[in-house]
Amino acid sequence: MTPTDRKYTKEHEWLLIEGNTVKIGITDHAQEALGEIVFVELPGVGDEFEIGDSFATVESVKAASSIYTAAKGKVIEINEKLDAEPEAINQDAYANYLVVMEFSEIDESQLMSAAEYDEFVKSEE
Repeated sequence: MTPTDRKYTKEHEWLLIEGNTVKIGITDHAQEALGEIVFVELPGVGDEFEIGDSFATVESVKAASSIYTAAKGKVIEINEKLDAEPEAINQDAYANYLVVMEFSEIDESQLMSAAEYDEFVKSEE
């Protein structure tokens, strides 16, 4: 079940917006497509990104995938647990965020509700 408390992108990322911060992760569909995740490369705290920038890389036994942001802002927290346990994303993609950003802008036109995202995923199959 796709959580309804966040927004989704066509690149299979989720955004949980809380005030002026946003947690960003990859969807269950994305982790399933990647397969066994073996490494996650995250940015540094304080790094700044523009909308559309690649800010992280998730590597699996199959492929490496760049992760893009629909938010403009500064990284204020990274999920350090993923350094030692990248496979945590496979276990629960929605509980294991990549970063928390303090944002100044979010491209709402790129975002979908959970229902819209589920329809999008079905249309890709």
